[in-house]
Amino acid sequence: MKQVVQNYKSGELALLDVPVPGCKPGGVLVRTAYSLISTGTELMKVSEAGMSMLGKARSRPDQVAKVVQSVATNGVPATYRKVMGKLDSYTPLGYSLCGVVEQVGDGIDDVKAGDLVACAGNEHALHAELNWVPKNLYTPVPDSLAPRHAAFGTVGSIALQGVRQGESRLGEVALVVGLGLIGQLVAQLLTASGVRVVGADPDPARCELAERLGAAACGDPASPAVESAVAELTDGHGVDQVYLAAGGGSNQPVELAARLCRDRGRVVDIGKCRLDLPWNAYYEKELDVRFSRSYGPGRYDPEYEIEGRDYPIGYVRWTERRNLACFLDLAARGRVDVEPLITRTADFDDAVETYQRLKDGELKAVAVLFRYPEQAAEVGPSADAPVVSVPVVPGGARSSAPVRAAKTPVRLAFVGAGNYATSMLLPHLAQRDGVELSTVVTTTALSAANAQRKFGFREATTDLDAVLGDASVDAVFVVTRHSSHAELTRKALLAGKAVFVEKPLALTGEELTGVLEAVEESGNDRLQVGFNRRFAPLLQEAGKRFGARTGPASLRYLVNAGRLDHGSWYLQQGTEGSRFAGEGGHFVDTASWLLGADPVSVYALAPSGNEDLQVVLGYPDGSTATISYVTTGAAAFPKETLDLVADGKVLQLDDFVRSSVYDGRKRWVSSRLPKARDKGQSAELAAFVRAVRTGGPMPVPLGSLVATTAATLAVRAALAGGAPVTLAEAR
Repeated sequence: MKQVVQNYKSGELALLDVPVPGCKPGGVLVRTAYSLISTGTELMKVSEAGMSMLGKARSRPDQVAKVVQSVATNGVPATYRKVMGKLDSYTPLGYSLCGVVEQVGDGIDDVKAGDLVACAGNEHALHAELNWVPKNLYTPVPDSLAPRHAAFGTVGSIALQGVRQGESRLGEVALVVGLGLIGQLVAQLLTASGVRVVGADPDPARCELAERLGAAACGDPASPAVESAVAELTDGHGVDQVYLAAGGGSNQPVELAARLCRDRGRVVDIGKCRLDLPWNAYYEKELDVRFSRSYGPGRYDPEYEIEGRDYPIGYVRWTERRNLACFLDLAARGRVDVEPLITRTADFDDAVETYQRLKDGELKAVAVLFRYPEQAAEVGPSADAPVVSVPVVPGGARSSAPVRAAKTPVRLAFVGAGNYATSMLLPHLAQRDGVELSTVVTTTALSAANAQRKFGFREATTDLDAVLGDASVDAVFVVTRHSSHAELTRKALLAGKAVFVEKPLALTGEELTGVLEAVEESGNDRLQVGFNRRFAPLLQEAGKRFGARTGPASLRYLVNAGRLDHGSWYLQQGTEGSRFAGEGGHFVDTASWLLGADPVSVYALAPSGNEDLQVVLGYPDGSTATISYVTTGAAAFPKETLDLVADGKVLQLDDFVRSSVYDGRKRWVSSRLPKARDKGQSAELAAFVRAVRTGGPMPVPLGSLVATTAATLAVRAALAGGAPVTLAEAR
């Protein structure tokens, strides 16, 4: 089997072939489905291994003291051989995973082969294909919890034990210093227990994430924002508890705790940070300093962890194992949400590269999962993330059309002349030079006649076949109800026309496949979907000002969609699909354009009783985009607001009226009058007409249109399965 190991002397990381562990009595043999990288503890260990010998000594004075003692006892030569032998050995990494029981040892009767379990321990829950885990370091996974989420069990237990040490009470206010993986979980657990949370972290993306997941306010600990939030929430008294979830050599966390904690408050150390307590500050407030010992009672006790001797519940209510089970239960019931914390899910075969990218800072992550080759897809309703196939774009289609003769107009036909066509598309085309509105096709004669009169179409008809057979028509606009888009697009492509279809391109995977089959059959890929927002001038300009990225980005897109009027055809979900299936492509496309890639995973949550959605898209470089599509907001609030955070920069878009880019202390702002709000329709139409006229590429590559449509459709699968969906190219 394969296992991730590290040589502490050289710093070498390797995916090593090692023997399969035996299944000893008192435990179970577990085949790993997902294991979690602790981006705090493990990266610290990886970084230390890359230091010089002097650097290692400075970082671990406790080990140096042991070496000095050994020299005094055994002499220099023997101690040197012992130390070098230990350093120049492979050591394991990992301590939190979820997997399937493959074999049960003697004395185990609470699980059986095939059961899904979460496992803990830096000697037993390793980044390895198989692990032997003793009884008190595993617990069964609730049926409703996805394995990738259950893999958070150990780090969740660490956070939970820290919260227990703080003895928080309903209505209190807590400060969480450090919003990495543990800090994010601590903040969520406190919020779930009725405590208002203020977070402190220098990373604005982590602050934004914590606020999105329930924290009252977050900010840079060096800024006045955190102090102001504490003062406001506590009437100036200070927080009841401070949780130190930060690492590193700075003494700032304990100094901040002293400044912002109330009189006789509690300070709980969970992370590994410097603890030079400012004596006067802690003495004058009589602060209670507590340590949280990893996963809980039982940790470091071999009789508990290895021999399986449990502590009586009447004396020790929350042990390691009971904390592990409690956290999984909270996650299964939705009281804690770990999915937004997942920055990247990497294949286990890419483990060494993933660690290296994390170490080098190329991959900035809160949580990273390893996905193992042999996952138990049959275990539980969502044991493995479902895979939605993205249809392959045919390779034989043409990417250009013959260049038109000079001064020859581009002749356009419209199929459909409803409100969107007549208000958002035709006004831009009717006055454009070099465009001729040839024919309008509708199902009712009167609507065609109205469009002909208002916009100057040469002909009005209800006969679609006549239009598709008209050789003088260069391009067809499909602007009908959603349920007809895919079939009309397919027919127009087979007729050899360039096609502009309003979103959505398709409402099902079968419809999307049908469109691509038409592309392959006809050799015609001249297709554009009406994803206009990427063409909006304010967003285009802001994107240029933001510039290229070097690291992963976090994007938040709030769509205040509002309620539909009674009787709207958008409510006919049986035939026209859901609102998000119809509109969501706009927002997916905008996010993908800003992030410069197509999504590779989709996760979605929907509260019962309304159409609100939270959609999280994952991208190949670890970037994430969260689309909050809500119908229950205030009508006076802007419809669309967007924030993009990466590389110390922030791009903001305020409803296509104002865009801003923050870079360090500099700020660039561009704005326009609200009545001049421009969502990019004019620029998109100009690009489409230009492509038809010149024979050049369509404004958006076909592969991107297909990926956006597939991601939009995958939301339904993600909601149904209660787990993230992986987008994979069909084979």
